[in-house]
Amino acid sequence: MVGDESAQLRPALERLRLGGALFLRAEYTDGWAYESPSADGLIDLLQPDAEQMVLFHIVAHGTCWIEVDRGERHWATEGDVIVLPYADRHQMGGKRNAATVPIASLLDPPPWDELPEIRHGEGGPRTDIVCGYLHTADPLFDRTMRALPPVFVVRPSDVASHWVKASIEFALERAAPKTGRSVDHAVATRLPELLLIEVLHQHLASAPAADRGWLAALHDPILAPAMSLMHGHPERKWTVSDLAGEVAVSRSVLDDRFRRILGRSPMRYLTDWRLHMARDLLANTEMTVGAVASDVGYDSQEAFSRAFKRATGEAPSIWRVRRRTSIVYPGE
Repeated sequence: MVGDESAQLRPALERLRLGGALFLRAEYTDGWAYESPSADGLIDLLQPDAEQMVLFHIVAHGTCWIEVDRGERHWATEGDVIVLPYADRHQMGGKRNAATVPIASLLDPPPWDELPEIRHGEGGPRTDIVCGYLHTADPLFDRTMRALPPVFVVRPSDVASHWVKASIEFALERAAPKTGRSVDHAVATRLPELLLIEVLHQHLASAPAADRGWLAALHDPILAPAMSLMHGHPERKWTVSDLAGEVAVSRSVLDDRFRRILGRSPMRYLTDWRLHMARDLLANTEMTVGAVASDVGYDSQEAFSRAFKRATGEAPSIWRVRRRTSIVYPGE
């Protein structure tokens, strides 16, 4: 574990439920540059039933840059992991200037019978990239909340870098034509999940404090312990007074800090967290709707169902059935 600040995120990361896979490998030679589809376009392409998507690129060899919607340019080199928490439209390229082309023009249209490969560029030094994605309903990756930067680059720790490299090599060696999968299901799904959690820990531990959002909250001496209390004990009948007392500040100070940094009141944040936990329990346990309601802090199933429907547009039981029948993970 890296740093006390990222430990505040541990309850959230432990509850992440992720599906995904490696889906592309590419060999680019300078000069080269491409532009991705929008987030909605990537979801339609890779996992149409997903609510949110996280995209990542592992630089296996060489050097490249990435920018989101032609904003600030980030550079990455061999061993780095590039993360796009909201799968935003982005551009990537090499050291030499080149015309930017849509990545769709470099790929055959899906469905793919084997792990797609791209070979593109003008013949200069080579950059090898392995791409993967994850889909999750977790509010950490909510595009409206924007708790994380649109793109960041992380170099896994020495220990993590060895299993990342070995797993990537294994996955690529096991690429099987005519199967519709890059590797067996366990590797295809578990590797992206482990990789994302590792780089999130490292990023949050080393990132400078931000003005707004989760990064600022995790470095804030008032918000961090308040969030930790709500994450760890969502079933408690929290009030603003209770939370303020636990972190030794006034109600007005706590309320102002939540609104200024997280863009919502303490009770709104608590509701969002409770509904996140409820989605997790509905999707991944056999608990009854009433038991879920009680577990996440609602006095009655009816009150919980009303809150859940306001947030998702569906009653909990209907959402559970649709979720379990509509999501098909790659390789299954």
